Amino acid sequence: MNVESPWTVYRSRFVVRARQLTEPLVFTDIFGREQSGQVGDYLVESPEGIRRIHARHLFEDIYVPLHPSPGTSPARGSTPDRASGVLAPPAPTQRLPTPAWSG
Repeated sequence: MNVESPWTVYRSRFVVRARQLTEPLVFTDIFGREQSGQVGDYLVESPEGIRRIHARHLFEDIYVPLHPSPGTSPARGSTPDRASGVLAPPAPTQRLPTPAWSG
């Protein structure tokens, strides 16, 4: 892993910092559990400083970058506005009716 690569801030319900692994990484976390990841997985650091590995497919499905890192590709679903070159948000999707929950 390139330790010189910058951290990117991501959010889900929680705000975390993460780096995508550029080489396999294995370490023991503060709880004594072995964490291991392959190229493409993410090293994730919580606000409390706890680090762990998230598989790429799970991480990218859950987290959305708050500020894109320089040189990264645009967020999934965004499209460039041809006139300005600025990324436009994805088109809204059709919402399904909310089910009526019975008590």
